[in-house]
This record gives sequence, structure tokens and C-alpha cells, in this order.
Amino acid sequence: MEKVTFSVFRGSPDEAGSPIGEMKDYTVDLDEGMVVLDVIHRIQSEEAPDLACRWNCKAGKCGSCSAEVNGKPRLMCMTRMDDIKEEMGGLEDPIDVRPMQAFPLLRDLVTDVSWAYETDKRISPIQGPEEPDWVFNQHEADRIQEFRSCIECMLCVNTCHVMREHEKFDEFAGPRFFVRLASLEMHPLDTLSRIPQIKDDFGISYCNITRCCTEVCPAGIQITDNAIIPLKERVVTEYFDPLVNPVKAVSSFTSGLFSYFTEDFPTNSDPGNTEMAKTALENERSRLEEAKKMDSQRTERARKRFQPK
Repeated sequence: MEKVTFSVFRGSPDEAGSPIGEMKDYTVDLDEGMVVLDVIHRIQSEEAPDLACRWNCKAGKCGSCSAEVNGKPRLMCMTRMDDIKEEMGGLEDPIDVRPMQAFPLLRDLVTDVSWAYETDKRISPIQGPEEPDWVFNQHEADRIQEFRSCIECMLCVNTCHVMREHEKFDEFAGPRFFVRLASLEMHPLDTLSRIPQIKDDFGISYCNITRCCTEVCPAGIQITDNAIIPLKERVVTEYFDPLVNPVKAVSSFTSGLFSYFTEDFPTNSDPGNTEMAKTALENERSRLEEAKKMDSQRTERARKRFQPK
């Protein structure tokens, strides 16, 4: 029977909250069809019953078993050992399993994601007519349905450099919650504008659209293209478009229009980055015009539906 060795982080935080621990090797039998979580469970059963690991459904729906496997944020229950074997070219070397690095450590592979619950409370729920009377077009349903497939695994937040490296947890909502904000902003029944909050409280300008969050999403949500960029466009339209709001556009221009499409973080004072931002802004103009056109068409359809017959 084939053997596999896992190098697993074992430890807990000190009084200051800094993680203290070590990587410990465990060698167990590998059965056909196993996923990483199966191996962790076998280690718990045979080698280390005190190994802490969070999990629930083992079906890629609850988002509980997030970890970093060989340096990549993944769901352990959806990471097949056959794929790991192919990536490594065999199982001679130990497989590295660590907790998510962006969140405070609780113990071993378990991290404290309570920040997510507090951030969720800051977002106003959907607000619409008391008696909804709406016929969804399919593209409207598809647009927000994608966002509803989020399982809140927080892998996107863990890989986001604004969170992981710069620790902007108080100033930046992170990709998971921009997905939620997009689902509300794009909902045809919602009447509340969250653009000021997205701009100021949730700091969307910190995102420089590297798409790293999209790459690790186990639900396949196009976080960058379908959620973050459209929200950036709406901020630009609201605060920097002189045709929409001349007064806001003049007052906001000096505060950094180009920061919403920059390539490096932080960038506002770098002339080279300003040129890059100008190029990025030009590339987004056609997308912005299309978004405005779609919003206008949606509003017109809504007016027609609610006109008295």
C-alpha cells in the first residue's frame, strides 16, 4: 500500500497573538480516491488525536476546511490526493499543510475568522418594495446567482495581498464582501445605494485587480471581473464622471481618480503609477459605457412594468 507523508503545522498563539509552533511530519497509508481532508482525518485517528482541524460537510459546500496545501489556499475536502501527486510528480516529498496565514491562529489548522461576521454586520441587507412585483430577465437572474454560490471559505481573503501583507482589515472589505455588495447593488429590487460606503468605508480603491482572489475561489466565482470591477466603475461614475455629477467630479478629482485602477499598492504618490492608472482607466472606458447602458435599459424596463395599465 502506498504511503504519504504530511508536514502539518502544530501550534497555537502566544499571549501577543503571534503563532508559535512547528511543522511535524506524519506518515500514513494512502487509499485510492482520498482527498487531503481524508488524510488529515487518518492522522487524527492513528497518529495525533489532538490535531485541531475545522470541517463540516466534506462536500465543498460549507467552506470550513480552508487551509494552505503546498503553499496554495484550498479546501482540503476538494483537493484530491491524485491531483497533489500529479502536481508534485510523486509523493516522495512531504505535503505541506498549514492554516490560513491572513487570519489569527487559534490552534494547529484552525484560524479565527470572526472578522468576517463583524464585516457582514456592517453591510445593509436588501431593501426594496414591500410587495415585490418583478419579472426577472434571465440575464438579471444569472448576474446575481453567481454571487450566491459563495460558500464563505475565506480563501479569497486569505490570498488577497491587501489583507495578507498589509492587514487592512479595518479599512478594506475584502473580495468575499465585495461579492456580497455586488449581489445587492446589482439586485433589480434593491433600492439602497451603497456606493458611498463601498468607496469610503469598505475601501475598494485598495484593490488593484490582480485577480488572485478569483484564481483560488472553489465556487468558480469571477470575483474580479464580475463583482469588483463593476463596483469600481460605479464608484467612478458616481464620484468622478462630470456628466453624471459635475460638482462631485471636480471635488473628487484631486483626491485620486486613478487610484481606483492602479497596478501597485500603495500608489497615489508615484508618477509612474499615475501613467499606468491612466492607461488602465482608458481600458475600462468601454466597459463603463456598457455598464451604464445596461443600467439605463434595466431602469427603462422597470418603469414600463410598473406603469398603470
